[in-house]
Amino acid sequence: MCGGPERFAVSSDQRPAPVTGRRLWLIIGALMSGMLLAALDQTIVATALPTIVGDLGGASHLAWVVTAYLLASTASTPLWGKLGDMYGRKRFFQAAIVIFLAGSMLAGISQSMVELIAFRAVQGIGGGGLIIGAQTIIGDVVAPRDRGRYQGMFGAVFGVTTVVGPLIGGLLVDNLSWRWVFYVNLPIGAIALLVTSAVLPGALSRVHHVIDYLGTVLIALGAVSLVLLTSLGGTTYAWGSPAIFALGGAGVALVVLFVLAERRAAEPVLPLGLFSNRVFATSSAIGFVVGFAMFGAITFLALFLQVVRGVNPTVSGVRLLPMMAGLLTTSIGSGFLISRWGRYKVFPILGTAIMTAGLFLLSRMGASTGVLASSLSMFVFGIGLGGVMQVLVIAVQSAVDYKDLGAATAGATFFRSMGGSFGTAVFGAIFANVLSGNIATASPGSSCPPA
Repeated sequence: MCGGPERFAVSSDQRPAPVTGRRLWLIIGALMSGMLLAALDQTIVATALPTIVGDLGGASHLAWVVTAYLLASTASTPLWGKLGDMYGRKRFFQAAIVIFLAGSMLAGISQSMVELIAFRAVQGIGGGGLIIGAQTIIGDVVAPRDRGRYQGMFGAVFGVTTVVGPLIGGLLVDNLSWRWVFYVNLPIGAIALLVTSAVLPGALSRVHHVIDYLGTVLIALGAVSLVLLTSLGGTTYAWGSPAIFALGGAGVALVVLFVLAERRAAEPVLPLGLFSNRVFATSSAIGFVVGFAMFGAITFLALFLQVVRGVNPTVSGVRLLPMMAGLLTTSIGSGFLISRWGRYKVFPILGTAIMTAGLFLLSRMGASTGVLASSLSMFVFGIGLGGVMQVLVIAVQSAVDYKDLGAATAGATFFRSMGGSFGTAVFGAIFANVLSGNIATASPGSSCPPA
């Protein structure tokens, strides 16, 4: 990728022996449970948003029910990766499960939109640890040559769960209540916690014990400032207002301070040396674009189907299944092919090209677009996503030293999640500024004038 190696490069420093047999599959099952929880809650609320707003109010903050989760997950990702590198991954993977479950319970009992958004952020902190822990532990227990097969499976779980989330959310809303969108995590999380306690190795990786608190705070605040800029600009505040200029200035200043802090940190939360690795730098940039497109599209496609096409939450989730089918096909298929060929470069190239074509097709959708045409557009988009999303993690893990495995995996995931936060915030701003009035006019049976 971009001048970097496209075959697996194996660094043997401190790498534990691969796990095999029945124990490996128990570990994979436990990790998949955690990945399922974190991925599901990125999008399960998409089809529940209209119902939540009807119950709690706060329509102007609608996008933040999704953005708060993504942003908290994004901001916490580098710290989770570094803590796992330094102290061993099992304890922090389990801590992430506990935090995630606490956030789920609190979100389910929320009585206002502000409470819900705050507790979604708690969920997101735990979700960041679940995603990073699952992907990095695979790098510990599986040999590099076989990693593609298993990372492909994780990519399928992540992608399919993300896409099918709106369907599950719709079923829960239609048959129980929107609060069960969060309560459903509790039994799954409890099982994941028990299984991980039993089968995960106690200490897969331990290195120098110095936590980069300053870098963690700076990168988190910088991410929050920039996402707030895109979310509030043109909606709550005019683009030329002092508040927007302050957010932009704060975001830039915090990023600069973060770079300066990382240069002096003994154990930087996101080592700047990783950016000199072309594979890491390119994968991070592509991951940002993929996250922007994926989360923005999934969140607002479900809303589009309910409000414009007039379908109920369950049906809107069903209409997203073609995207899942495409993603499932290429995510698992590319993982097995990478393990067989030992090469990965072709997949993100083809994947981004197909994803771009899918986005173009989705941009042509309107109130009169038929089910077949919209399904085909979503299928093409899913094919592209499956070909690029998880391959980026494989590429990064194969291109860095083992001592940086957690930090590099967290860094690549950070930029994908950052893209998702930006995508949801930007599309939410567009929705609030431009589409709300037009959708109300175009909705079946609507008599509301344009806003």
